[in-house]
Amino acid sequence: MKNNILIAVTALFIFAGCGGGSNVKEFDKSALYWYKKIAASIAKSDLDKADEYYLSLKSEHMRSPMLPTAILMLAYGHMDNEEYLLANFYFDEYNKRYSGGEMEEYIDYMKLKSAFLGVRDINKDQKLMLDTLNNAKSYMVRYPGSKYQPLVNTLLVRVHMSQYLLNENIAALYNRVDKDNAAKLYREKNQNSPLKMNDIALPNQNFVDKIFN
Repeated sequence: MKNNILIAVTALFIFAGCGGGSNVKEFDKSALYWYKKIAASIAKSDLDKADEYYLSLKSEHMRSPMLPTAILMLAYGHMDNEEYLLANFYFDEYNKRYSGGEMEEYIDYMKLKSAFLGVRDINKDQKLMLDTLNNAKSYMVRYPGSKYQPLVNTLLVRVHMSQYLLNENIAALYNRVDKDNAAKLYREKNQNSPLKMNDIALPNQNFVDKIFN
C-alpha cells in the first residue's frame, strides 16, 4: 500500500510539473530564486505553491547544494500542516538522493514519527499502525544504539498501548452482544502484547485521541 501511495503522490507531482494545474509561470531562474520562493511560500503556509516551486528547482538545478535543504523544509512544512503522506514523500526523496551516514538515521526516524502522527483513527488506520510498529522494530535492528532509540521506544510503547486498548474495547463490545467467542479471540491477541492492562493508565474518555495527542 505504501508503494501505491508513493506512486500516486509522484504522479501528482509529475502532472503538476507538466502544466496540469501548475500556476508557476516562471522558468529559467537561479537556484537561489527558487529556494527563496519555496521558503517564502512555506512561511505563508502555501504548501501547494511551495511544492510547485520545488519542481522548478529540481528540474532546473538537479545538483544544486540548496536542493537537500529545500527538500527538508518541505518535509517539515507538510508535517506542521499535518500532511504526513506528503511529508514522507519528501523524506523518501531525501533518502533517495542523499542516503548514507548519520543523516539517513535521522531521516528514517522522522519518517517513523510522521507515519505515527498520521494515525488518526486506529479503527480505520490499523494497517498504517501495524506498518509503523514493524518499521519501528526494524529501525531498532538497523540502528542499534541510535540516539533516537528512546524516542522510537516511546513510539513503540504507544502503538502497543493503542493496540491493546483497541483489542480490549472490541472484546468488550462483543461481550455486550453475547458473542463471547469473538471477545475471547481479541483478548487472546493481547496475551502476546509486551504490555498488560495494569501497565496502562486508562483515560476517562476518547482513549484513542489521548494516546496519540
